[in-house]
Amino acid sequence: MNAYLPTDNEPETTETPDNPDPQQPEAIIPPPSQGNPRGTIQFLTIIGQVEGHVVLPPTNKATKYEHVIPQLVMSAESTEVDGLLIILNTMGGDVEAGLALSELIAHLGKPTVSLVLGGGHSIGVPLAVAADFSYIAPSATMTIHPIRMNGTIVGAPQTFDYFQKTQERVEDFITAHSNITRERLGQLMMDTGQLAQDVGTILIGEEAVNEKIIDAVGGLHDAMEKLYTLIGKG
Repeated sequence: MNAYLPTDNEPETTETPDNPDPQQPEAIIPPPSQGNPRGTIQFLTIIGQVEGHVVLPPTNKATKYEHVIPQLVMSAESTEVDGLLIILNTMGGDVEAGLALSELIAHLGKPTVSLVLGGGHSIGVPLAVAADFSYIAPSATMTIHPIRMNGTIVGAPQTFDYFQKTQERVEDFITAHSNITRERLGQLMMDTGQLAQDVGTILIGEEAVNEKIIDAVGGLHDAMEKLYTLIGKG
């Protein structure tokens, strides 16, 4: 049998395995995120002045209702949102814009909880009581007063009739979504002993609960725990 021997000038060849690379460890794929087992909360902040049909100056902090309305509709439609937490620190603002947002919150179709931090004044009151359950921080305040109007006012009986009807809309909403009576709400709005240049009442923390406007005094943790409870019941 003839054997092949390499010459001195011919390099010696060696067999190589089909897979020269060392074995690589399998990639570890993390499991898909399951989210919070207690439910997914959507946060909505209403801060500064509620802007209506008139654009406020750029120096004003404002919540634009045309931005908030789509967010509320998306929260209601989304299958990934189980509940809505509304955080308020507002001085009030446009009555119709505030009522529009309040109506959307009240009829969202999902559990809602509101938390008043700093202040929930004027039209902020309907926004606070629109939720299924409302909280106010111990140091937060709420100003209850009649509606106002800026700009030129026609001195005619029809103007005052319009004022009265708009005021009734606000009172109807507050009394329908809180436990305060219509009579007591009117007394707070027309109080002349607290505000130097206006009529109305300032309520601080526990006082808003005692007047049966807000459900409880609490903070962020309380509001979230309450919302998780409402989600669990749903």
